[in-house]
Amino acid sequence: MQTKFAKIAGWILTFLLSFLFIMSAYLKLSQNETAIAQAEYFGINAKTYLLIGIVEMVSLILFIIPRTGVLGTLMLAAYLGGAIATHLQHQQPIVIPVLTQTLLWVTAVIRFPEVKYRLMRSML
Repeated sequence: MQTKFAKIAGWILTFLLSFLFIMSAYLKLSQNETAIAQAEYFGINAKTYLLIGIVEMVSLILFIIPRTGVLGTLMLAAYLGGAIATHLQHQQPIVIPVLTQTLLWVTAVIRFPEVKYRLMRSML
């Protein structure tokens, strides 16, 4: 059983991550000119960028819901892995996606004890 502090910390981190991902998805879904220009720089057309925004929102919703949180964690981790690879390919800084990925896993370990158990078990 988790302590009250761990539950509160897990939800605070979840809200922080949710804010980051909602802002990111909003730019993709709104088809903002600045966001589309950035996507085109990376070689992504507007239609694909919209699809990426939808995948990002679905992954976030799955992450927020406790019952599907582990699946959401895996989907967001994969999403961020793609972001890191894209940034590396275009010689862009990877600090933000790496820090977001780290925060995602810290939050998952706090919120989902089975993730912590599996990670610790695999290290032994």
